[in-house]
Amino acid sequence: MNDIYDKIHDLYDRKREVEMGGGDERIEKQHEKGKLTARERINLLVDPGTFVEFNPFIEHNCNDFGLEQQKSPGDGVVTGYGKVNGRPIYLFAQDFTVFGGALGEMHAKKIAAVMDLAAKNGAPFIGLNDSGGARIQEGVASLDGYGQIFYRNSIYSGVIPQISVIMGPCAGGAVYSPAITDFVLMVEKTSQMFITGPKVIETVTGEKISSEDLGGAKVHNSISGNAHFRGESEEVVIEQVRKLLSYLPQNNEEKPPVLSYEEEDDYRPDLTDVIPFDTLRPYDVRKVIEQVVDEHSFMEVQKDFAKNIVIGLARMKGEVIGLVCNQPKFMAGGLDINSSDKAARFIRFCDSFNIPIITFEDVTGFFPGVKQEHGGIIRHGAKILYAYSEATVPKLTVILRKAYGGAYVALNSKSIGADLVFAWPNAEIAVMGPQGAANIIFAKEISQSPNPEETRAQKIEEYRRKFANPYVAASKGMVDDVIDPRETRIKIVQSLDMLRNKKDSRPKKKHGNIPL
Repeated sequence: MNDIYDKIHDLYDRKREVEMGGGDERIEKQHEKGKLTARERINLLVDPGTFVEFNPFIEHNCNDFGLEQQKSPGDGVVTGYGKVNGRPIYLFAQDFTVFGGALGEMHAKKIAAVMDLAAKNGAPFIGLNDSGGARIQEGVASLDGYGQIFYRNSIYSGVIPQISVIMGPCAGGAVYSPAITDFVLMVEKTSQMFITGPKVIETVTGEKISSEDLGGAKVHNSISGNAHFRGESEEVVIEQVRKLLSYLPQNNEEKPPVLSYEEEDDYRPDLTDVIPFDTLRPYDVRKVIEQVVDEHSFMEVQKDFAKNIVIGLARMKGEVIGLVCNQPKFMAGGLDINSSDKAARFIRFCDSFNIPIITFEDVTGFFPGVKQEHGGIIRHGAKILYAYSEATVPKLTVILRKAYGGAYVALNSKSIGADLVFAWPNAEIAVMGPQGAANIIFAKEISQSPNPEETRAQKIEEYRRKFANPYVAASKGMVDDVIDPRETRIKIVQSLDMLRNKKDSRPKKKHGNIPL
């Protein structure tokens, strides 16, 4: 009988050893950097008492370069299952106290195994990344390990939500896994992502730059667009993950969770004061969003990147929607390379996970200039057209003010598959703005006039009256209704209810070829 208790005591001794990771000294160093351990992060993320660990006793099997002398509890990564707000998730958390979280063959096998379980069980997958990169001592086996993970990121994309949280260094090949996932979150000052580090860059190009300036949270959230959220601490970022998950379905065969909602008057009298009648005056489209969606429900995505477009998740009557909105505060709301990429990927995410898409449109057009043309605005702008066209979820557009040229077509027009398009009565829908159009159409009359400026003003007003108003488009069926701005929320709620059981199919194919 005593033998079994000895075995049980041995089991718990081994578990304690695994849970200590690299030991007290390395845990203390982790804390000194302002970072939590892998297990502390997991405990913050999942509901109390719900975490179940997988493969805790796995260790490396490398016998080269002295590794055979070093123990690797859990091989530098903790994997398992838990619940967030009562709903299942699967996860891994790299343990920087063991080999600096470096990825080796068995480390990768643990991650791949838990990814497969997440996909089989239709639950979101969360990666808590804190790693020095590939475990060089294991050679190509570590590279193969990355490939196993990239492959699963790709084939499970659009099947289950995938979220990457960068909580330390993430360099070299390691950055490609987060790049494939749906959302990337970073911690300010303690997390970085880059393909080649500052020392390599200095050696090759002579450029000197710090890790933070090269690949920190601010850089990737505002300049590169590689990240979607950032927070000043690990606790804040993990809370962002929990909040984000509350908007997402478990998998692509479910709809997002619905919250209970207290009925209120959907009439919004203040909306008439939000948008200036003068089409050249800027305003903050977030004020429109706040008036239309459920109170405090808007969670903006990529807030600091490509600010000329605003995207994010919100709720209406407790049900989740995705928002794509021009932002006249920046670049007059025009579409450029970065905003096209930002919007297109978010549209495709919403479509993958059964989230209706609402578009608030106030766009002057695609942004002009040599830099944009040479940078491939044609290819990048086409991504928006493609994303809207292939999306089969309910799609609504509200034209708030301007809708000019190709950008009008690209932003969920009826011609590329919008279910319903509404316009405010002050909306201008035209091939181009009245000023530019009048200068072209009436060039001869203006030049020959004794008072060119007065004639130009008259012709601009004539063009606006005849063409640049919502009723011309409405008369041709391109706008379903011209609505009172104060009834915008009412109309959207009615439309979403009407489209609740929408089914839309596309021609059978392996997949399309989106312009990348």
